[in-house]
Amino acid sequence: MPGSGSSGNGAVTRSTLRQQIAEALRDEVLAGRLQPGQEFTVKEIAEQYGVSATPVREALVDLSAQGLLDADQHRGFRVHEYSADDFRGMIQARSLVTDGMFHALTDGHLRHVRPDHPRIAAALAGVRRRGEEARRAATAGDLTVLIGYDLRYWRELAALFGNPYLSDFLHRLRVQTWVCAVQHLRRLTDLRGQLWSGHTDLVDALARRDTDSARWIVESYNAHSLALIERLADG
Repeated sequence: MPGSGSSGNGAVTRSTLRQQIAEALRDEVLAGRLQPGQEFTVKEIAEQYGVSATPVREALVDLSAQGLLDADQHRGFRVHEYSADDFRGMIQARSLVTDGMFHALTDGHLRHVRPDHPRIAAALAGVRRRGEEARRAATAGDLTVLIGYDLRYWRELAALFGNPYLSDFLHRLRVQTWVCAVQHLRRLTDLRGQLWSGHTDLVDALARRDTDSARWIVESYNAHSLALIERLADG
């Protein structure tokens, strides 16, 4: 029926636009172009992107639900300001997820995740390429490039464990962690040598099913990140 098809396409278009706006605004926050505490309205964002208010409002509500924005009934929205304590809590939550992933490799629940299986081997190779790009960006101190590859790296790595809920949850946590970290890291003019770059080491450890080394790598990563953010937060 033409009428039904038209309505469905309209819903899909609006949903896609909503997602695109949410991703664009998230990237603006990660790039530091939207600063912590900065306020804006639905109308301002709609005018900026040249779209109607409805998908913008839906996108902003989505970002608020993810903890990236604060909603004010009378003043619109503002970028959420995170503290070092927030960052510590995110690291702890993230650790529980990754530790559960590694535990599943050793307790027999993930027999299908065998590094020598052609599909898994190909996927690991792809994750490793993301890791190589992330390492180069970290070494160069290019925070924007690092964030893009890092998010993709962890999303693809988590997907290997076959649990889309876990993968999605970890991705949201990592986005939130980066938003929090960026608010402090953007204060530094030179990030070379400051950022963690052990992505390929972690992939190699998991390819060997060496979960002890993988845990140590992640623990070292978390300790490094937490120490850096706490130092910057203390001024």
